[in-house]
Amino acid sequence: MKKLKTLTEMITAPCALYLLAVMPRMTKRPDVSLLKKKYFAHRGLHDNESEAPENSMPAFAKAVEAGYGIELDVHVTRDGIPVVFHDARLARMCGSRGVGVIEDYTYRELRQFTLGVSEERIPRLEDVLLMVRGRVPLIIEIKCETTDVSGCEAIDRILRAYGGAYCIESFNPIVLLWFRRRHNEIVRGQLATNFRKDGEFHNVFSFFMTHLLFNFLAKPDFIAYNHEFQEEPGRRICRKLYRKPAAAWTVRTREELERLRSEFDIFIFESFTP
Repeated sequence: MKKLKTLTEMITAPCALYLLAVMPRMTKRPDVSLLKKKYFAHRGLHDNESEAPENSMPAFAKAVEAGYGIELDVHVTRDGIPVVFHDARLARMCGSRGVGVIEDYTYRELRQFTLGVSEERIPRLEDVLLMVRGRVPLIIEIKCETTDVSGCEAIDRILRAYGGAYCIESFNPIVLLWFRRRHNEIVRGQLATNFRKDGEFHNVFSFFMTHLLFNFLAKPDFIAYNHEFQEEPGRRICRKLYRKPAAAWTVRTREELERLRSEFDIFIFESFTP
């Protein structure tokens, strides 16, 4: 009997620690009604072979006109200006002249580049917010691949002045921790994927992020997970046990959308319209 009790304790203790590690925010919860909007256009309603490329003003305008929420990406330039752009490097969207990392440029220097085949420029976050004017909700992904999250202050300053519905998300749990400590009423989401299966596994940090083991620090209000790896236990626990909204990224066909409806509540889509 004593051995059985010891074995039970050996099993129970790790399970309890795991459930505590993946536990999202459960107290002092903000209003998450903006997440009742099911469909968010990934980087706007875009087509990179058109005059409305990803993360451009025309792509966002098209999403607003169609009534979709918008998911967008934010970096902070060398001179502290939050701009809307996805990649860490400029080359894919800005061509051969786009050499280097976006954070190495000032906003004025970035104005020399155009997006895709269009004449559109990399927009400031502030300009996007002025155009949207609260007409649709926003999911704002904060791009930060290091432990230096000082750029969050510039982003937060602009967001505090915005009157529309928005939330923030990031792969980096330290970004979410920054907002938890300084602007706790903002709805925040933990972005994740299976980094090993996605070919992005680098270290133990990747393992923890895959399995949402930093939730105890970040205390997210929703989980945005790569739907290709929807079976990840931490993601399911957050939705089924802790009753947190689950966002699927990135959905690219109606068939995928229908298949995912039972496992997710929010759908970040591109290449088709729901």
